[in-house]
Amino acid sequence: MSAVLFFDPSCQSPYSRRTLEEAALGGTEASVTRIAEALDARVMQHNRLVPEGRYLPPGSASGVEHLIILRDPRTVRRICERFPDARPYLWMHDLVRPGSKRGRRLAAAAHTLAHFNVTLVCVSDFQRRQAEAVLSLAGVARQVRAVTIYNPVDDALVPNGSAFDAAKLVFFSSPNKGLAFTLDAFQAARRRTPELYLRVGSPGYKSLRRAGMESVEGKIDGVQWLGALPHARILEEVRTALCVFYPNFVLPETFGLVLAEAKAVGTPVLTHDCGAAAEVLADPRETLPVSCGARRYERAAQLLPNSLRPHIAPWAARLGVFDTYLERLEEWRSGARPHTEPDPRFRLSKVAERWRMLLGGGLA
Repeated sequence: MSAVLFFDPSCQSPYSRRTLEEAALGGTEASVTRIAEALDARVMQHNRLVPEGRYLPPGSASGVEHLIILRDPRTVRRICERFPDARPYLWMHDLVRPGSKRGRRLAAAAHTLAHFNVTLVCVSDFQRRQAEAVLSLAGVARQVRAVTIYNPVDDALVPNGSAFDAAKLVFFSSPNKGLAFTLDAFQAARRRTPELYLRVGSPGYKSLRRAGMESVEGKIDGVQWLGALPHARILEEVRTALCVFYPNFVLPETFGLVLAEAKAVGTPVLTHDCGAAAEVLADPRETLPVSCGARRYERAAQLLPNSLRPHIAPWAARLGVFDTYLERLEEWRSGARPHTEPDPRFRLSKVAERWRMLLGGGLA
C-alpha cells in the first residue's frame, strides 16, 4: 500500500505518529495518522519542512497510484495535476450543508471533482447525505461517487474496569463545538447538585483565545481547565467520568471521534440528536432533542460577549432551558447510567479493511 499518498493541504501544523502519541491532536489528524500507518501509506503535509518517516514535505513522489486529498475541495485541481497518474479521492471531514460556507466550496469545485473522477470519502452517512445534496444541486451527482468510511478507533481501546466518579463530567472537544452553552448548562446542574465538577480539555487546534472564550477561563465554579492534552491523558479522564457532557448543537459533528472513543472505553455521552451523534452512539438514552428554548437562548447569547454568559445563564435556567440535562444526569447518578462498549463499525482493523476495499475497487 506504499502506492497510497495522503495529501493534507490545510493542517495547522505538521503531525505524525509521534504527535499522536505524545501531544494533543485533532480528530481528523488522528484518523489520518491511524489509517496511514495501517495502510503503510505516505502522508504529505503542506507545511512540513523536514521528513519524518512516512510524513513528508510537499513535493514530488514516485509510484503514487492512489491520491487522497484531505478536506479542502479548492485544492483538488492543483494537487491532482501534480499527480496526474494517481486515482484521486477527497476525504471529507467538515460539515457541507448546502448553502453553508463549506457547502458552497464543495459546490464550486463540483465540476472539477467530476473532471478528475474524484471519489468523495465521507466519515458518516449524515455527512454523505449533505455532500450528495450539494453534488445534486450542482448537477454532478451521477459523475461524482460518494462513500462512507467511518473514522477509526484503536482495536485495543476497551473498558478496563476503572471506577467512575459520579460527580465528574468531562468535555474534550474544540471550544467552538458548543463549549459556551455546555458551561451554561453545567452551571445549572451544579446549582442543583453542588458536588458536580467539569473537567475541560481540547485537542489543541483551537484555543480558548481563538474561540473568543479566554474571558471565562478560571471564572466558573466547579470547572477545571486542563488545556490541550495528549490522547492517552484524555482517555484516562474519560474512563473515570460519569459521562462526556457534550450538549452540542452549535456545530454538529460529522463523526465525533470523542463520541466513538468514549463509547469504546465504557463511558456514556450526553449530547444532542444532531449531526452524526445518533448514528455514532446508536443509543437513544445518550441523545436529547434540541429544544426550541435552547436554540432561542443560544441565538440570543451569541450576540453578547462570552464574559456575560455566566450572568445571563441563571435566567435561562429559571425558564427551564437546561432541565432536560439536569434530569438525565440525575437519572444516571441514581443508577440508570448506560452501559457502553466498543462498536465494531469503528474498529481500526475494520475501517482499514474498508479503505483497502475502496482502493482495490471492491467497496460498493
